[in-house]
Amino acid sequence: MTLALAADTPEQGFRIELTPDSALDLGSAVFHGVELAPGAAIPSDGDPRIDRALPGLLFTCGPDHIRHPEPVEGAADGRRYPLHGSLSSHPAFDIRLEENEDSVSCSGRVPVTLARNGRAELFRRWRADRRSGGVTLEDVVRNTGESDWPRFAMYHLNIATELFDDKARLTGAMLPDGGLPWRFDEGDMKVFCVPAAETARQGWAEIAVGPVAALGGRSLHVRFRVDTLPYLQIWRNQSPGCAVLGIEPVSHRFASRDALIASGEAPAFTPGESASYGLAFGLR
Repeated sequence: MTLALAADTPEQGFRIELTPDSALDLGSAVFHGVELAPGAAIPSDGDPRIDRALPGLLFTCGPDHIRHPEPVEGAADGRRYPLHGSLSSHPAFDIRLEENEDSVSCSGRVPVTLARNGRAELFRRWRADRRSGGVTLEDVVRNTGESDWPRFAMYHLNIATELFDDKARLTGAMLPDGGLPWRFDEGDMKVFCVPAAETARQGWAEIAVGPVAALGGRSLHVRFRVDTLPYLQIWRNQSPGCAVLGIEPVSHRFASRDALIASGEAPAFTPGESASYGLAFGLR
């Protein structure tokens, strides 16, 4: 099942599909007749939950863990946090679609069972501007259980690199010298993570990739709130059969879970506590 936010106006033509069966993440995303999502050109990590989400434009990592599996604290049976945390594959409820002349939006809530048997709830609202084609995401995560847990978040915005030529670049104040080629460094697969808060403006960081010839020379611009997403992770994979670039605003630096907790960078998220996140993207 999918839900679509779409517009066909003289200024913009777009259609983005939401996935109610998996956290209201994004699936297909077509702008000006061009699909941005990587589809099958993205590698599988062997986790069926994530395999359903990866081909789309955006999936959400968290709220109790990010990145690859690590041991659950204090678990004598050797349990590990699932790949990219517990959120993925949880269905959304109370979905509400709204539209008017200027915008179309979708909201819903996603109850989540966590790896340590705690509970959380994600309250999510997407909005697409019919005139500019800009898309915004507002998220609130609440601890609805009876125990503390460290809060983590990462937003994986995965783009098909088949769209890029040698003129396409990553540009942003948080990057070395303000930018670098989209196919940075050597080899088929690379990843790096940099602080984004120090170079943000009015609480938001911005990174762009482009120009993209198929989109009339436009670039994709991604903005995110740095109070709760103070880092930016970038990865690419051009292994055989793969063609994807990930722009990934993230709550924590690239370090092990144990190291982040020990350093105080992942404090206890207490019952009833909530945290909010903001993300936006568009072509220009």
